[in-house]
Amino acid sequence: MTRSPLCIGVLAAELTHAHGWAHYCASLLPALARAGVQVIALAPTGSPALAVDGLTVHAVLPPIDALSRRFLVRTMGALPTARRLLHECALIHAAVEPYAPMAAALAGDRPLVVTAHGSYVRLGAIAPRPAGRVYAGALARSTLACVSHYTERQAQAALPGAATVVIPNGVDVERFAALPTLPRSGALVLSVGAVKRRKGTLTLIRAMAQVRDQRPDARAVIVGSLEAEPETAAQAQAEIAALGLERTVTLAGRVPEEALLRWYAQADVFALPSLNDDWKFEGFGLALLEASAAGLPVIGSRECGAEDAVEDGVTGLLIPQQESVPALAQAILTLLNDPARRAQMGAAGRARAAACTWDRAAQALLALYQRLTG
Repeated sequence: MTRSPLCIGVLAAELTHAHGWAHYCASLLPALARAGVQVIALAPTGSPALAVDGLTVHAVLPPIDALSRRFLVRTMGALPTARRLLHECALIHAAVEPYAPMAAALAGDRPLVVTAHGSYVRLGAIAPRPAGRVYAGALARSTLACVSHYTERQAQAALPGAATVVIPNGVDVERFAALPTLPRSGALVLSVGAVKRRKGTLTLIRAMAQVRDQRPDARAVIVGSLEAEPETAAQAQAEIAALGLERTVTLAGRVPEEALLRWYAQADVFALPSLNDDWKFEGFGLALLEASAAGLPVIGSRECGAEDAVEDGVTGLLIPQQESVPALAQAILTLLNDPARRAQMGAAGRARAAACTWDRAAQALLALYQRLTG
């Protein structure tokens, strides 16, 4: 007798690539379908559907605004529709932490999985009361699929006794397989991520002032939203002006995919000097793995999820978050001044990324689903 596919109900962010949560969902759900899972996904209103066999999308959820006092009320208002759509599913999976309470209410006595991406595993402590207690209860009742070992440690600290497993993010290696052939200067540093304190944007700008003193030809291009933290973007622009870096550092903002791939093709080094910012931390640093897929040596930070994305001394360098400006400047200069090492690390990173696909992540989740459903 042929076994019926496992049916999973997933509460997802919008199925786009506009930000980290969305990119995770838009990449993982098709991979789960390719793995033979029947996926019924609930996404925020306005989310596009994906034309993938085995994946059905219903855009019925409220937009994610976890720290709003009204968000929980709005999610619970969608429960009747969600129950009707997911009643045949064997397991419920909240692919982003803010939907955990709704997922717990839907699951009932069915297994519950929540992807723990990073900072929001602390929702029990940071959300307004009484919502914080609701989040803490839902997260503690679930099996947390953590995207890095650092995120797992933070989850266990916030939710003692919680069931956790580490399932790292994947990367779309085909996206970087045919980068355009463009001239390289030997001194271009690329960073990709919204301009935020947590992304270490200010650290990179300040480090480039020190790099320029030894390598006047060095440039840095920072690609990512300038609207995520407007105050940080304004401070970044002020730092560039104060340090006289107008010809050294470019805040490119969001750029089309073709332009982004051209920057990857021209870059010599990739840097994402993430910082723990109050309750916020880098859960994984997917851009680091994507840069490895593009064949670039990468620089990330210790004491965050980047420790899983960068193999220190092999695919790139990890720097401490303390005294991060001089440490980052030295790491950048080390790589800019050593073309052979850059090439070696880039090749090692490309090989590592090739083994870290979304299909591999989906297979790991499938094994978890099967274990939980017996």
